[in-house]
Amino acid sequence: MQSEAKPPSRLNSFLDDPKKSLWTLAIPIMFGMGIQTFYNLIDILFIGRLGGDAIAGVAFNMPIFFLMLGLTMGLGSGVTASIARFIGEENKVNADNSAEHAIAIACFIAFTFTLLGILFGKNILIFLGAENNILNLAWQYLSMIVIGLPFMVFSGFFRSILAGEGDMRFPMMIAGLGTIFNIILDPIFIFKLEKFGNIGLGLGIRGAALATVVSQLIVFIIFIYMLFIKKHAYITFNLKDFSPSKLILWDIIKVGMPASLSMVIMAMGQGIFNKILINYSSDAVAAYQVAGRIDMLIFLPIFAIAGGLTTLVGMFYGAKELHALNQIVRYGISSAFLITLIASAFVYFFAEMFSSWFTNDQNIINISVGFLKLLCLVYPLVAIAITSGRVMQGLGRGLPVLIITIVRVLGISAPLAIYFSLFLNKPVEWNWYAMMIGACTAFLIAVTWVRLELIKVNKTSKGNNEFII
Repeated sequence: MQSEAKPPSRLNSFLDDPKKSLWTLAIPIMFGMGIQTFYNLIDILFIGRLGGDAIAGVAFNMPIFFLMLGLTMGLGSGVTASIARFIGEENKVNADNSAEHAIAIACFIAFTFTLLGILFGKNILIFLGAENNILNLAWQYLSMIVIGLPFMVFSGFFRSILAGEGDMRFPMMIAGLGTIFNIILDPIFIFKLEKFGNIGLGLGIRGAALATVVSQLIVFIIFIYMLFIKKHAYITFNLKDFSPSKLILWDIIKVGMPASLSMVIMAMGQGIFNKILINYSSDAVAAYQVAGRIDMLIFLPIFAIAGGLTTLVGMFYGAKELHALNQIVRYGISSAFLITLIASAFVYFFAEMFSSWFTNDQNIINISVGFLKLLCLVYPLVAIAITSGRVMQGLGRGLPVLIITIVRVLGISAPLAIYFSLFLNKPVEWNWYAMMIGACTAFLIAVTWVRLELIKVNKTSKGNNEFII
């Protein structure tokens, strides 16, 4: 078992050079997410060869999938922030207890979503607007993917636990391995490979889901072996002696639950937009899905920076190192803005080429390009809003992310899209205008809120106002 001196020494190394430390944490996250994003792109590329309806079928699964991931990632961010702050305070007992609570939460989420998916999955797809052949394809995908939901949930919480202690490299390696398996299995499970003697199961869209299930099972097994048998982490799991603590649970929930609810709201937003877009055509739904996969590339480094910020802000705040805290917040937010500005410009000019990778249908490509060329104009502002929200999570403030998301999705984007599309009968691009207006509003609220929170932290702890945006 590793020495308890490890986290303080790691904290000291972070304090020596906060800017370098951000990239030390962010780059492994970026590679890990990059590998996963690469898989998502490859996955939709393979599914796209089955036709536009297959892409639309997956699109109707996304709100459900996003809801499950939202709860996992949201509560996981609470776990990360909690563990990071306790390590900053050099309180290993509470850090261990936070990790044990994370396992208990994972059990609850995994059991609930698997049961609901099996019993009510098809009805949920119908409620979301899937019908006829698209409903059939969507249910083929969901009925298989639900088997792998527990593996995805537990793996997500394992990553959050390791992120809390500043270990980003190991989860990245495991994610990479799982993605490699997924990419290898996708064509074998989806198609009959005639050029290779009819090798392959030919399961179509169900095969894409099965490939995901198998690869996630492998990832889950590796995490279990390394964390519980090899004792890879600084965190110690004493599940036999686990005793629930209201204090620890609240420390996780006060940050994680608002983040989770914000992801739930985003899942609702996806469902609303799918229902709106299906009134135009299934091509509009498919294009929304294709464009969504492409904008993952833009936000890949941003989520990596945001993840690193949560850990560093939590540690620096717990250790009362306010100068380092202020420095890393300024640097992280400005880096996210500049990177997104460059990435958005690149996607803007090559939007048609990127979209054509996933489908040969020119109508789907045209709608996807229209989405990307408009949303790229506001993506740099979205990057600032995302990083600002994660800074506040690191400070233990979970509510701002939830409120900002409610305003953006349910207060502005979705109502405007419904008004433009169903009442004014505007063309499909007016839905993208609604998203842009929501994103700009979220930016203004997030920047104002994080500035006020940091001023409050500095005044409370030092009696002055050091932080200025």
